[in-house]
Amino acid sequence: MTDRAKIKVLLVDNHPLVLDGLRKVLETFGHIEIVGAAGLALTGLEIAASTQPAVVLMDINMPKLNGIDAIEQFKREVPKCRVVMLSMHDTREYISSSVARGASGYVLKDVPTAEIVAAIEAVADGRTYFSSGVREALVDPKPADTGPLTSRERAVLLLIAEGKSNREIAESFNSSVATVETHRKNLKKKLGVTTTAGLVRYVLDCQAGTGNS
Repeated sequence: MTDRAKIKVLLVDNHPLVLDGLRKVLETFGHIEIVGAAGLALTGLEIAASTQPAVVLMDINMPKLNGIDAIEQFKREVPKCRVVMLSMHDTREYISSSVARGASGYVLKDVPTAEIVAAIEAVADGRTYFSSGVREALVDPKPADTGPLTSRERAVLLLIAEGKSNREIAESFNSSVATVETHRKNLKKKLGVTTTAGLVRYVLDCQAGTGNS
């Protein structure tokens, strides 16, 4: 490990506490060199152009340019860098979109630091890395539970089709946003779709079928 070349890493996350915490923790590893930290993907692109990092560790939900849309720009403007998404979202929609855009890894924010380091090492070595919850979402798109929709799930589905946000739906049922997100995940599993657009399309198809009968 003494002669091991340092892995140049760029951090991109719009949460200052997350950014600062990540930097402090990763800097304790002798073989990792943090070459920069940015709160916006666009700023990250500028830093990457001058520092040429081997790995970009990037969040998804950011203003102006989200992480998924930024992947292609990083790959185009800094061809040698490899991107690892660090996100709290474990839905197949986010994961598959990231992979399709060119991400080499996807790690959930609640994993131990050792797993983040393992992802950096793997991706810098030319391999891919997906944390356990992410791997399951990628390889098992089929639902484990294909039972009928509950009355609450049907109600949530209709509100989703109307374009309501998770927060608006939660308020209408006097429940939490997390509960609505769980309903949304279950709906996707039961209906065999991976996107919100797929849920909306399902409702429209059902309504069309009802209208024709």
